[in-house]
Amino acid sequence: KVDFVGKRKIWFLASGTAVLLSILSLFTLGLKTSIDFRGGVAYVVPANGHLGAELKQLALDTSGAQAIVSTTQRDTKGQTLIRLESDTVVTDKVTATADALAQKVGVATNLVSVSEIGPSWGSDISNKAIQGLIIFLVFVSAYLAIRYEWKMAAAAIVALIHDLIIAAGVYSLSRFEVSPATVIASLTILGFSLYDTVVVFDKVRENTRNLASSNKYTFSGAANLAVNQTLMRSINTSIIGLLPVAGLLIIGAGLLGAGSLKDLSLPLLIGLAAGTYSSIFIAVPLLCDFKEREPGMKALAKRVNAAPRAAQPSMAGALSTGAGSVAVRGAGPSTRPITTGRRKPTGPRPKRK
Repeated sequence: KVDFVGKRKIWFLASGTAVLLSILSLFTLGLKTSIDFRGGVAYVVPANGHLGAELKQLALDTSGAQAIVSTTQRDTKGQTLIRLESDTVVTDKVTATADALAQKVGVATNLVSVSEIGPSWGSDISNKAIQGLIIFLVFVSAYLAIRYEWKMAAAAIVALIHDLIIAAGVYSLSRFEVSPATVIASLTILGFSLYDTVVVFDKVRENTRNLASSNKYTFSGAANLAVNQTLMRSINTSIIGLLPVAGLLIIGAGLLGAGSLKDLSLPLLIGLAAGTYSSIFIAVPLLCDFKEREPGMKALAKRVNAAPRAAQPSMAGALSTGAGSVAVRGAGPSTRPITTGRRKPTGPRPKRK
């Protein structure tokens, strides 16, 4: 019974503020990218009781290149590993640095993992991701325009772009590191974001079929009914999707220290939450804005608003059944009171002999 569509100015203002902050953060702070995009050398060293700060200083003294402690994680045997990254590649010092780190922690040199990454690899990943995003948007827009109509496609794409900008803004403001796994998860967000939107749009199309001839509801009223009818389904589906992703983030990244799981699960968590929000508060209200500008919908709104208040069915008491609607008790004046039991006899009672 919530008037989602009627309060759309509030949702648009809140979402517009969030999008504006995200864009400003992206232009001022930018994204904190991983070594896969910057290029450099990564050393993974068993801790063996040593701290990352002292190993970082040892790498600096040996190679002359500033290193950072990016993550602390655990391997399959539960051993703590420290990952050191250096943006500057000093080729003739890489082996010497690995030997010094191995000697410091008391392990063989082959137990120190060394990865040299060029910056071109990260840029290739970014280009492929952008290409995939453009192809995805083109095909999805074409499908939605054919399956529904172009205004629904436009509203769904705007909601999708809203989710991507919000997710990028969260990464920029929180200074979380963007890795190739983050890019892959961001592309996965696209499907999650559109899932709820398509479910709600399908119900909107069902409720608005032959709407102009019924003179009962405006387009916004029928669309708002569709949102309320699918609300619990959207929430339950999102919760079921969020639980395993939250498990990956809390257990995998938090307790087990698997940094790659955090890169994968965190954007999925943000995307699932943003996708549920946008399907309810952005996509459908925006579609109503598009449709209410049509001459036919304007004429329908005038007829519905001009009708006597008592003749208008209650939105809360209507259950859509496709082309029309079924009024339940309390839905309008045409509903007769329900009586149970035998009717009380009227008139004089007969005398007993």
